[in-house]
Amino acid sequence: MYAVAGRVKDEDIALVRDRTSIADIIGESVTLRPAGGGNLKGLCPFHDEKTPSFTVAPARNVFYCHGCGQGGDAIKFLMDAEHLSFIESIERLASRAGIQLRYETDNSPSVPRPQAGQRQRLLAAHTEAAEFYRDQLATPGARKAREFLAQRGFGREAAQRYGCGFAPDNWDTLAKHLRQKGFTAEELNTAGLTKPARSGSIIDRFRARLLWPIKDLTGDVIGFGARKLFDEDDGPKYLNTPETPIYKKSHVLYGIDLAKREIAKRGRAVIVEGYTDVMACHEAGEPTAVATCGTAFGIDHIGVLRRLLMDSDSFTGEIIYTFDGDAAGQKAALRAFEEDQRFVGRTFIAVSPDNMDPCELRLARGDLAVRDMIAGREPLVDFALRHTIARFDLDTVEGRVEAMRRAAPLVAKIKDREKRPEYARKLAGDLGMDLEPVQRAVNSALRGDSGGARPAARQAAEAPQRLVERESLKLALQEPVLAGPMFDVVGPENYGSPVYQAIRAAIGEAGGASSASAGGVVWIEKVRDVCADLAGKGLISELSVEPLRVDGVVDPRYVQVTLARLQVGSVTTRIRELKSKVQRLNPVAHKDEYLALAGELFSLEQQARALRDQAAGGL
Repeated sequence: MYAVAGRVKDEDIALVRDRTSIADIIGESVTLRPAGGGNLKGLCPFHDEKTPSFTVAPARNVFYCHGCGQGGDAIKFLMDAEHLSFIESIERLASRAGIQLRYETDNSPSVPRPQAGQRQRLLAAHTEAAEFYRDQLATPGARKAREFLAQRGFGREAAQRYGCGFAPDNWDTLAKHLRQKGFTAEELNTAGLTKPARSGSIIDRFRARLLWPIKDLTGDVIGFGARKLFDEDDGPKYLNTPETPIYKKSHVLYGIDLAKREIAKRGRAVIVEGYTDVMACHEAGEPTAVATCGTAFGIDHIGVLRRLLMDSDSFTGEIIYTFDGDAAGQKAALRAFEEDQRFVGRTFIAVSPDNMDPCELRLARGDLAVRDMIAGREPLVDFALRHTIARFDLDTVEGRVEAMRRAAPLVAKIKDREKRPEYARKLAGDLGMDLEPVQRAVNSALRGDSGGARPAARQAAEAPQRLVERESLKLALQEPVLAGPMFDVVGPENYGSPVYQAIRAAIGEAGGASSASAGGVVWIEKVRDVCADLAGKGLISELSVEPLRVDGVVDPRYVQVTLARLQVGSVTTRIRELKSKVQRLNPVAHKDEYLALAGELFSLEQQARALRDQAAGGL
């Protein structure tokens, strides 16, 4: 069990696990697709990968990544993916399932826990703040905020749909409101909703500004974006929540809670630059739009989108950037191309006429113009090449050569190798140069690429006996009720792999497979907890989601065949060892030892024949 599991009654933990669908929990942040055998697969949220190796087994409510080794149940997933404590994870899942948790205290009866974990407190404070700000938008003091939205084509319904609010022009209105709700000054400062004043009290972080609540993938409010409205405000045009335990700007995408399902469904994500651009795209019929919050679009944002797109070698989505056509927008687009290689999918750029952003375009020309702008996207590499060579005077030798030197590395970075020769040919045509020097420059850039060698391929398939050992352990973990009576009589000595021996020993220490009243996460976690081998702990998670090597339903015959083959392997190994030893003995000088070994060898060969008969059928 987890280290702090004793603080919640064990039966409540079991109830939460029983009523939680791990596929639903993980599916909120990772797009999962059928992988056979009832399992689901997606891109791992814990490491960067191009081919899905993250497996979810809904029948057993567990997950495992074959790439990085992370695994466990829904509780463990929240702990690892969102950096929650065990208590916070249990509380979130219990809240979703409508379960009232009971808590243990030392030598006292079960009582309700008086205070949630820090994350839950910070989220609760943001929920209250978002409601407070929404209410303030209807007050007389918020007239300028309402006008700002109306001037950009957003009425009352749109404001409500996106949770827009207003921070009143007072020093501590929100602080007082939330203190009355029971939040401490320390909690509010930690949440980034307030900040310390010189007087020693706390004051509101946002004042006299239009606000947008920023939510995470699950829909929880984790911060705010605030737009300046009044000239006397000497702060920046946009002010965002600072870094907090729940708000990491490098991971946050505004609108992701609204867009995530459409991103997964349509296989594309539209990246815009501002809050009103997200609103405009969604209102115009492009519900896949998201925006960064006070920072450049970067590596962590890419990771969030790739998991939603299931951006992989076998399924590639589209990422469409909508930067302004001005110099800053062009620079941002070129910077985006530098990160482009992190996507397997195709990347595009959509630039609106007259350098208007999506919000301005919708106001000027309507919803259809926004959709047309996105539909008229061009590959990002084309845009990058065109704007790179446009900086040079191609009428001069020096200009053409310098443009070639700057553009060749862009061609070298194109992910699809088959496209590189065509782009080299296109670049030569655009520059008015022969293909040979351009191709030479591209090849030179390729040789100088510091991307590193392709990772070594995975080791070849395990030897047949190791596969049988693995299958038997999978049966004990996944189908303990069926496999238990036959599995438990076959000891650890039948396993040649030390880590498999450790897992077999852990199953025995957990009471044997026959002791499990049912399969699933409780049984799997029990075995993990008693496994003394660190590698074995990780492998248990992997084996619990790996499909069994059988078509259809597992039956007693399959269990019998598997365990017979397991023993055939170990007995055959013992026979081979004994034969070698017998051959080295002098039967005259070591008569007694020779006869004893020969008798044992005869017995083992009989056992092997019987096991082969049982194993007839094959894996």
